[in-house]
Amino acid sequence: MTIPSAPITTPVTADLLRGALDTEATGRGLLPHRLPARARAQNTDGQLAMAESQPSGVRLVFRSAATVVELDTVPVKRNYAGAPPRPDGVYELFVDGRPAGRASAEGGDTLVLDPATGRAEHRTGPPATLRFTGLPGRTKDVEIWLPHDETTELVALRTDAPVSPAPAGGRRVWAHHGSSISQGSGATHPTGTWPALAASLGGVELVNLGLGGSALLDPFTARALRDHPADLISVKLGINLVNTDLMRVRAFGPAVHGFLDTVREGHPDTPLLVVSPILCPIHEDTPGPTAFDTAALAAGRLRFRATGDPAERAAGKLTLTVIREELARIVRQRAQEDPHLYHLDGRELYGEADAAALPLPDALHPDAATHRLIGERFARLAFGADGFFGDGSGQRRQV
Repeated sequence: MTIPSAPITTPVTADLLRGALDTEATGRGLLPHRLPARARAQNTDGQLAMAESQPSGVRLVFRSAATVVELDTVPVKRNYAGAPPRPDGVYELFVDGRPAGRASAEGGDTLVLDPATGRAEHRTGPPATLRFTGLPGRTKDVEIWLPHDETTELVALRTDAPVSPAPAGGRRVWAHHGSSISQGSGATHPTGTWPALAASLGGVELVNLGLGGSALLDPFTARALRDHPADLISVKLGINLVNTDLMRVRAFGPAVHGFLDTVREGHPDTPLLVVSPILCPIHEDTPGPTAFDTAALAAGRLRFRATGDPAERAAGKLTLTVIREELARIVRQRAQEDPHLYHLDGRELYGEADAAALPLPDALHPDAATHRLIGERFARLAFGADGFFGDGSGQRRQV
């Protein structure tokens, strides 16, 4: 089914988007960004540029009596040379908060990454059209969640009834920063990422600054958190610092302090939760860097391995065990003067027993079932009555 002969075309503008910190007008449409322009201008890393342009947690939100919705997009399919093609990104449509359809965009651009050489090839393709039909004919709030792991330029929105921006819902805004696990790697759809699940269960508005491979204590990311309105903030730190072997323990502590200092400049009294890494057996006591498992890749599977030497911990190399100890120490120290600062050991979200029952498929990222597990646990620990972000009816957890 297509829209009748006289569809209403509504420009896709920033006031129809939630969860994005910025937008960019391109030659083909509107590109949502999860970092502001100033941060992007200070970045020289292609991995971060790719991650922040993938709209995890970003949704198109409007009010309309439309029964048919069409969205033209230019997705960017990301594939790895030698590995099977990745699944297409998923767009999820909700009507008044309830699931009402899913679709994927065929066509678009393709980014081919070669893990062996680090080279990337961008191939241009045509726009794609998503169609959602059979929606109720009453006035309603419509949300289209964009793919969490696929860049998409929004070209055109067409409906069979007028569209207007949906009013704000009055929910608390939760801004979260983390790694690819927070962005949603391993989840099968955008509302299946653990932050999206936790936000839904906690009744909060999500701003997801989970940046695949890029939770690296960058000052411009701290400034983005500082400058964005938020009622609740969490930062999940550690795994990417080991993956990249970016710094030693001497630099880690001051960098964490500086990151938190910057966030506090804009949010001096906002509840702020520091979350350490979930269990990742390959890096618990073995430093990075992390590398692709070439033997697995030759067999058509994507898997990772740790390449460091446990003996290098003596020289200050970071492991997840070291990072957890340091984060707990730093939060204890700061909490003496900051009563709104909290700490959560990531193993409360995914620990040894979970790794035995639900092992990380590629040795690094959770699967869909584990995203649900983490999201449900975070919602209870953070948004429950006795949680870090709770309503105060219970006993708030302390450091």
